[in-house]
Amino acid sequence: MAKKKAVVVGGLGMIGRHVISALEDDGGWDIVTLSRRKPDFKTKAKAIQIDLSDKKEAQAKLGKLTDTTHIFYSALAGGIAAENVEGNVNLVKHSVGVIAPIAPKLQRVVLAQGGKYYGVHLGQHKTPSVETDPRHLPPNFYYDQQDALVRLQRGKKWSYSLVRPEVVVGFAQGIPLNGAAIVAVYATLCREMGVPLHFPGPESSFNAFNKYSNADLLGRSMLWMATEPKCANEAFNVTNDSILRWCNIWHKIADYFGCQKGVVMPMSLTNFMADKEPVWQKIMRKHKLTADLFSGTSWEFADWNFNRTWDTVLEDVKRIQFGFHEVKDSWEDFNDAFDKMRKNKGIPAR
Repeated sequence: MAKKKAVVVGGLGMIGRHVISALEDDGGWDIVTLSRRKPDFKTKAKAIQIDLSDKKEAQAKLGKLTDTTHIFYSALAGGIAAENVEGNVNLVKHSVGVIAPIAPKLQRVVLAQGGKYYGVHLGQHKTPSVETDPRHLPPNFYYDQQDALVRLQRGKKWSYSLVRPEVVVGFAQGIPLNGAAIVAVYATLCREMGVPLHFPGPESSFNAFNKYSNADLLGRSMLWMATEPKCANEAFNVTNDSILRWCNIWHKIADYFGCQKGVVMPMSLTNFMADKEPVWQKIMRKHKLTADLFSGTSWEFADWNFNRTWDTVLEDVKRIQFGFHEVKDSWEDFNDAFDKMRKNKGIPAR
């Protein structure tokens, strides 16, 4: 059987690195990862350092990927702002748009989207959210990326799949949008400074429904979408399929980190973390940590996440009906991510 070749666009991101892990565990893949930096984790993937905002550089560096059979796309341009349409569409055009025309054996492109497709960033929206829900009023770069991909695919033999996770929980350093790291860093600082672990959002956020996405589960789901014929030209929500309310796990987080249990106390973590990097560096030296989870973490993302006063529930029925049945308990998701952080010296041992 001919070996498959995967190109992972945005291979150093939270999603991309777990796609690489899923491919390596599956075996039988040649893997190429595209990113600005070299991988900071162990991988057999060939790394191409590239600025995909530069069309000429993309054409020069990607011109030899003629044997590509699958593309996994999870890159971001300039953060998570849904309004950054041009930058994010260009990344698709300068990666998929360059590789697809020169790769006659290309079979499937898997494009990562997210809950913003349904307007979770705007406030109250329809829940549960399903794949056939209509788009909200633009701008939203997910819409434009999808439309660009559909235009590239029209009349071609290859097909695409769209994956829509919610906040992704897993271990990775230097990733701004890391659902577990923001909690782990905040809790570690509270313990070291001897203050209670207060929930930093309002009561309504403390009690709102959420469904998050385990990073390993997400990576495996994207591998499934890439190789399952039924997934051609289909969109799938992928969460843990486990409802999360912060009020049900916040005490468990406090226990895990050895913190005093706090109360609901709305505050801006962006403001409170502004002067905490020196404290974090002392913690790293004290506990001999080697993975810096503070650096690069987006506290603006943390504030947005802890202040979502509305329910955010993406429905997983479709992907289960199509054949991907894996689920994950919400607390186990965070617990496992914290354990990985400890194992990789990102947070102190117990």
